[in-house]
Amino acid sequence: MRERKKRRTRDALLHAALELFTTQGYEETTVDEIVDAVEVSQRTFFRHFASKEEAAFAIQEMVESHFLSELRRRPASETPFEALRRAVLCAWNTIGEAIEAIVTVELHMRTYQMIESTPSLLAAHLRRHIDLENQIALLIAEREGLDVETDPRPRVAVAAFCGVMRVTGQLWGQGRDASADSLRALTETYLDQLGPALAGNWRAETGAGLG
Repeated sequence: MRERKKRRTRDALLHAALELFTTQGYEETTVDEIVDAVEVSQRTFFRHFASKEEAAFAIQEMVESHFLSELRRRPASETPFEALRRAVLCAWNTIGEAIEAIVTVELHMRTYQMIESTPSLLAAHLRRHIDLENQIALLIAEREGLDVETDPRPRVAVAAFCGVMRVTGQLWGQGRDASADSLRALTETYLDQLGPALAGNWRAETGAGLG
């Protein structure tokens, strides 16, 4: 009962924080306004979140952790790109329900847009992205029995994969369809083009198409 109550309070604080961040601005929102919306104390807020920034990235943190868990479960028989692709698509098959238990996917989209348009949060987002890339590269290297310090392939592969993920996230955030299904479909389309984009001769393909 105590744990459920704590979880409900945390979820309520997070929902209130994201609504305020996305409607009146991250910098303009105070912790006092967040706790007033939930009718709890500042002390309660800081028991759940170290800062406003932590609250702003809470859903993103959940999504990333879910993806890393999926990646760890991929069978060793899969190639690195195959494991990455299937992990992210499997994650999006199940994470939508987990997000909507706390906030709507539409609010998650608005939060993503808010992060991308707030300089202090965008800087933190890029730092987090670098940390995530490193975690993924270490996981891929471990899967393949490689040392990332001597073999560049895990970092190169993950850099390409994460670049695609960042592009699809930005395009999704700019779109009108806020559903998890739309993000999954967009991600799948762009990941399917990663191999051809890197290996293909675009001019030859264009010329062949024109002929």
